[in-house]
Amino acid sequence: MVFKDSPDAGSLSRRALLRAALGASALIATPLGALAAPAGFDKWREAFRAKALARGISEGTYIRVMSRIEPDMSVFAKMRKQPEFNEQLWQYINRRVSDWRLAAGKAALQKNGALFARIEKDFGVERGTLLALWGVETAYGDPLVQQNHMRPVFPSLAALAWNEPRRRAYWETELINALRIVDKGWSTPDEMRGSWAGAMGHTQWMPEVWLNVGFDYDHDGRVSPFGKPDDALGSSARFLVNRGKYRRGEHWGYEVRGATSARGGNQSYAQWAAAGVTRADGQPFPRPNDKAQLWTPVPGGPSFLLGPNFYAVKSYNPSMNYALAIVHLGDRILGGGPFIQPFPGSERALTLAEVQEVQTRLTKAGFDTGGTDGRVGNDTMQAVRDFQTKAGLSPADGYAGLKVLALLRQGR
Repeated sequence: MVFKDSPDAGSLSRRALLRAALGASALIATPLGALAAPAGFDKWREAFRAKALARGISEGTYIRVMSRIEPDMSVFAKMRKQPEFNEQLWQYINRRVSDWRLAAGKAALQKNGALFARIEKDFGVERGTLLALWGVETAYGDPLVQQNHMRPVFPSLAALAWNEPRRRAYWETELINALRIVDKGWSTPDEMRGSWAGAMGHTQWMPEVWLNVGFDYDHDGRVSPFGKPDDALGSSARFLVNRGKYRRGEHWGYEVRGATSARGGNQSYAQWAAAGVTRADGQPFPRPNDKAQLWTPVPGGPSFLLGPNFYAVKSYNPSMNYALAIVHLGDRILGGGPFIQPFPGSERALTLAEVQEVQTRLTKAGFDTGGTDGRVGNDTMQAVRDFQTKAGLSPADGYAGLKVLALLRQGR
């Protein structure tokens, strides 16, 4: 479930997939790209009716959604062919903390300032963190992500529940969860568009997350990850507090110097300072009694003191790299600078204009980037990798950086 602007594997919604390993006739008709119902689907659908009704789904909802649905068989190709790119950490950070995301994040904050102020007051979650989560998951709710990269989720979930034997119980449960959302009147089948695996909305909720984590933060009588971002962002903030133990008033941590010879586990910032560890920007630690742990992700690269709120972000996605990208993007949106110590062998991130130039030159050379808007996702990465392979470059890692731009300018 990877989008052009958000090629990340894992989030609050996607952890549900890891733990287990969407009545309008226009929606329940065959979706674009799906095949006709294979033999055996009708029999499965009739048998599944009994399971759904036993789990409390009304007959009316089942008929509305499932009576004429055709399974979207393209999900199995999507499942098998999820793109894999072996990125170094600096590449991973550069792509997520991009010029486009910084500018769009500042615009999203300006537009939704009152909402973020309310969330900070209610939950204590720093606005930069939520902005970054929103930006990485769905490009701040960009309608183009919905338009170009989402599909009706019921045909997808029906295909998986019927014909994915390794996780059939999981997919059946998620299909029932999706039916329950319709039963509650929280959404309609037509609105429920998402990834091939059923993740939906601003912060990419699976149906189970929608039912069990989401809440009605905008007080409109329903819980929805679509439309206004209030429910999605408010629910994500509450999750970070309840599940991640996010602490009001604490920053996630800081880039530091003097960590080479430092030793110690979870210590206060004052203790780290006494051991010679200082902030890389030269500023004092504002809350010296808060505790943090030292982390140097790549030898010779930047080091960080990580407080509890870094690990709260990690509870949203169990990846240290993802969490670092999120907190750094949040800092940058709010005016912070790049990391002071570079990663070994790293390049600076391309500017927005440079990314667009890479995409334009690749497109003219016959490599499809899926657009030239300055956003680097799977289409652009695949085009870069194809270009690198054709040019005999190794590794063909798909990274759109300064070296690739220089070669494109040379007409390679």
